[in-house]
Amino acid sequence: MDNQNKRKPEVSTPGKISWKPGNMLYPLPVVMVSCGREGETPNIITVAWAGTVCSDPAMVSISVRKERFSHKIIKDTGEFVINLVNKPLVRATDYCGVKSGRDVDKFKEMKLTPLPSQHVKAPGIGESPVNLECRVTQIIPLGSHDMFLAEIVNVTVDEKYMDETGRFHLNEAGLVSYSHGEYFKLGKKLGKFGYSVQKKKSGKKAGEKRGSQPEKQKAPLKNRANGGTARKDRGKAGSDRRDRK
Repeated sequence: MDNQNKRKPEVSTPGKISWKPGNMLYPLPVVMVSCGREGETPNIITVAWAGTVCSDPAMVSISVRKERFSHKIIKDTGEFVINLVNKPLVRATDYCGVKSGRDVDKFKEMKLTPLPSQHVKAPGIGESPVNLECRVTQIIPLGSHDMFLAEIVNVTVDEKYMDETGRFHLNEAGLVSYSHGEYFKLGKKLGKFGYSVQKKKSGKKAGEKRGSQPEKQKAPLKNRANGGTARKDRGKAGSDRRDRK
């Protein structure tokens, strides 16, 4: 018998099913990307293919289909603003992902406020907790999408998430993620970076139960009651402790 004509059976893993290659990297941040040409109505496109690519210089990427209305705007102007999404912005986020700027003024329809940027001409979204002003450095054609690599040239944050010590409480903003076609609000904290190797604190009295002491109260967040939306620069934003090694 000719062993060369034998086809080896596919090795399967019990409890696992193999699928054809596809984008199953979930969850992802869902963001609203604002852009615009000078003298024209600004537009918003919802993007889930977005991510951090470098810490120093601070850089991000967004991937946009070539046929999208915003694609040519970003390509022509070389700039855009990434606006983080929280729970109050979910409906607007979905709307901006299914409606085209060719047909509607998304800022007007969703009652969003164009926020003047400091270093780019494209406006941010005033209701977003964080706005990243970006300048395109490279466009990489990939297939269905073009990837826009961009440097972050300025960050503005909503000061109502700042406490009296100057610390920014981003996780108080109720940020939203996107997973397999659905939107989710971020939930319970499970740990913090480095907690798996953090040394246990010594000096506890014998028999003292862990966690028996009252938690240290957080400093109050500014304007939490009235929902203020002022923006301020607070030093270098976006530092990533994971890149220290």
